[in-house]
Amino acid sequence: MRCDGILVTMDKRRILILCLVAVGFGGLCDALLCNCTTSQCEKNGYRCETTGACMASTSFIEGQEQHMRVCIEKEKLVPPGQPFLCLSAEGLLKIHCCYTDYCNSLDLKLPSVTVRPDAVLMGGWGPMELAAVVAGPVFVVCVLVLLGLFLFQHHQRAYGHRQRLEVEDPSTEHLYLAKDKTLQDLIYDLSTSGSGSGLPLFVQRTVARTIVLQEIIGKGRFGEVWRGKWRGGDVAVKIFSSREERSWFREAEIYQTIMLRHENILGFIAADNKDNGTWTQLWLVSDYHEHGSLFDYLNRYSVTIEGMIKLALSAASGLAHLHMEILGTQGKPGIAHRDLKSKNILVKKNLTCAIADLGLAVRHESVTDTIDIAPNQRVGTKRYMAPEVLDESINMRHFDSFKCADIYALGLVYWEIARRCNAGGIHEEYQLPYYDLVPSDPSIEEMRKVVCDQRLRPNVPNWWQSYEALRVMGKIMRECWYANGAARLTALRIKKTLSQLSVEEDVKI
Repeated sequence: MRCDGILVTMDKRRILILCLVAVGFGGLCDALLCNCTTSQCEKNGYRCETTGACMASTSFIEGQEQHMRVCIEKEKLVPPGQPFLCLSAEGLLKIHCCYTDYCNSLDLKLPSVTVRPDAVLMGGWGPMELAAVVAGPVFVVCVLVLLGLFLFQHHQRAYGHRQRLEVEDPSTEHLYLAKDKTLQDLIYDLSTSGSGSGLPLFVQRTVARTIVLQEIIGKGRFGEVWRGKWRGGDVAVKIFSSREERSWFREAEIYQTIMLRHENILGFIAADNKDNGTWTQLWLVSDYHEHGSLFDYLNRYSVTIEGMIKLALSAASGLAHLHMEILGTQGKPGIAHRDLKSKNILVKKNLTCAIADLGLAVRHESVTDTIDIAPNQRVGTKRYMAPEVLDESINMRHFDSFKCADIYALGLVYWEIARRCNAGGIHEEYQLPYYDLVPSDPSIEEMRKVVCDQRLRPNVPNWWQSYEALRVMGKIMRECWYANGAARLTALRIKKTLSQLSVEEDVKI
């Protein structure tokens, strides 16, 4: 760009602004008289008038000094006292503003400046500018490399998970999936296949990919639960979001533990990852129970004494099987649930319980005396946490500690069931444990204060003593809630006590 014959080749913004200001001066007014070197001042004898200030400047352009004299209007003199247009730039621009007639006649001198050849080549950039130019692209490349490594590792981990679910030989698929086989036949095969760990994995994939989803029946922090149809039978499909892949794999892994299948543990059918082109859906297929969770059931219905005993005994049976270790080549490790609550127990058609949601479960390998803890960041439900979990005194290296924490939670579930027991026409409305002591979504600190510091437990009404079944239930609860985990009942002892009670009450199981 040229401004009155002066070639501006470098980004000297101050000089450019001065040029544009000078070009804009055309009007005269009765005020200060100044020398003016712009072409527009030629007809006025190289002078100009202003109400502001006279300005003289010397700039260093292409190795030569260039001089300029102009008028500055009053409104351009901002901020007052030290206007921007009157500021010099060391080594490049020297400016002098004055306020008497023709006071800008003086010639300003710049100190001599040695310009480095590399600075000229780089457009006058200094060390900071060069460092920024070099570091910027290097930083971007590093970020891209790290992102690439992260995505590669994530893909490898996911691929490893899927490979572990895809090691079966599909040559015997026809043995399990004959066209006339129903869901009931499939479940029978699961129960009698010998391994006790479920169907072969290639059969699971085939089943999962032929299920037709019908309706959504629940939501949780992991994703959604749907009712689906397979060969005329209902199944439940738990769909995990892609970021919950660890939880999905962990739960599928636990459900396929050898000898885990039991009538009071949710029946697992299949696990599969389904890619719909946009994202990967992670499916867990299990038995469908139309009553939903125990939480849902107790909210809708009260129960009889017989119904209470059936629910309590079946829950204890499921937990006892989960906790039990079966030795031998076809044995089963001990498993602790770690998130037992009424929302994670389902009510079957025959009004017995099935324990579900094993995503947080831990397994104990007695041969090596190691505990296989889930590699995810989830924790259990705060309301149901045992005292030793709330105050972090639990011994994580001792498997029995986890079983004791499950028993504490089972005692709270029993309290929920017993409150809804209709005995002599009396029953109470459904409530969660500690409903009267903590908020609806309590923090760990709030629960710790109530359970550990104040040592409070849910209220057991005195009128329960009038009915043997409720009296026994109350006694069991108290023995599940001891602050010392080692003093609590075992699931097997609870099962035996309730079995005896069912015989006394003539309950048909």
